[in-house]
Amino acid sequence: MRLKPYRSAGPRRRGRRTVALTTLLGAAAVLTALNWPMADAAGPASPPASARPSLPPEATFLCDVAHVNDGDTLRCKDGLKVRLHAVAAREADETCSPGHPCPSASGASATATLNRLAAGKRLTCVPTGRSYKRITAICRTSDNEEVNCAMVRSGTTLIWDRFDRQRPLCSR
Repeated sequence: MRLKPYRSAGPRRRGRRTVALTTLLGAAAVLTALNWPMADAAGPASPPASARPSLPPEATFLCDVAHVNDGDTLRCKDGLKVRLHAVAAREADETCSPGHPCPSASGASATATLNRLAAGKRLTCVPTGRSYKRITAICRTSDNEEVNCAMVRSGTTLIWDRFDRQRPLCSR
């Protein structure tokens, strides 16, 4: 009877384990990073507005609007992306994302309305959270017009009740 020579699989096996472990950890890191910005949307509900302290004046930021992306998102000249808090508009391709309120007005009309209200203007915004790589905020023009509320009043967007309950729009 002839025996096969002993061949150590140690280094090869350890290499495969290392690759498998590294792949697993990398996948976990990617999934965490992808879901991180959604924590404010999918996380536990915020306490009622009456139980939360109001944001101090230093929590506001100025946004010199450089570009309106769509009916609920704009970009400031400093590169900051701002999503209007508690406002839902159709996407630029005229669709609505699953689980989002879907206004009957077109995405183009919402974009045009936000352009009229905000393009080229300086807004004073109060941050309310994060959504993907954007800051969610309630913004006002220099005339003290709340842009979020004006978008809803225009009929081109809807109030997103889930977020409006956390921090109501159209406040005086």
